[in-house]
Amino acid sequence: MKGTIEYKLKSLAQEGKKAVAWLIDPDKTATDLSFLEHVKEVSRLGIDFIFIGGSLINSNETENIINIIKEIDTKIPLILFPGSVLQFSDLADGILFLSLISGRNPDLLIGQHVAIAPLLAKSNLEVLPTGYILVDGGLSTAVNYISQTIPIPNHKPEIAVATALAGSFLGLQYFYMDAGSGAKIPIPQEMINKVKKSINAPLIVGGGLKEVSNVKEAFKAGADVVVIGNGAEKNLSFLTEVLEYVNVLNLSLNIN
Repeated sequence: MKGTIEYKLKSLAQEGKKAVAWLIDPDKTATDLSFLEHVKEVSRLGIDFIFIGGSLINSNETENIINIIKEIDTKIPLILFPGSVLQFSDLADGILFLSLISGRNPDLLIGQHVAIAPLLAKSNLEVLPTGYILVDGGLSTAVNYISQTIPIPNHKPEIAVATALAGSFLGLQYFYMDAGSGAKIPIPQEMINKVKKSINAPLIVGGGLKEVSNVKEAFKAGADVVVIGNGAEKNLSFLTEVLEYVNVLNLSLNIN
């Protein structure tokens, strides 16, 4: 049902609760027995969202992954995190309609959006207009190279704030701050905090979150949703540890 993901995201921001998204890159994910067990485990722990996508998608596994997950749990919102118009499937529940507002590549600001718009109009996907902000994570990542954009320096929170404000004035309803897959360092708390205070919208944060302490810091700074991708690929127990922490955190918020 359209509007479900929007309601969940905006409720998080309004109620102060926190959520976790598992980012699955179809090029790096083998749909074997271990993957089935991973999906069952994160479903049991109540994963909030699953993002599907990446900077490079050379395989045809996206729809296969969607079908596998839906066979296990139909309630987990499956959201496309597309790197290009080729990464589209109307089997998903929603799509992060990303505008790379921190860059100056017109193709990723509006160009590819025009190409995919007719497909989205015919689909049942929830379209989530999202300002995508790349931040330097201490390492050149695939998204930097593919997007041909320079990330915002991580010691310049004022640039991130101005960028987020511009996106807000343009009418974008969600914001995703990303240090990129495999980033050495996460986005600084000060930058997250200042961006969150400048916008009236749900804030998603990802990249460089390798330890639970990184996740705690991102939440404390103002993130509504954290995205675990590379860390889960290497060690799924890290994702389950994060989910257990968030479950306890949200329970404490209910009690208070």
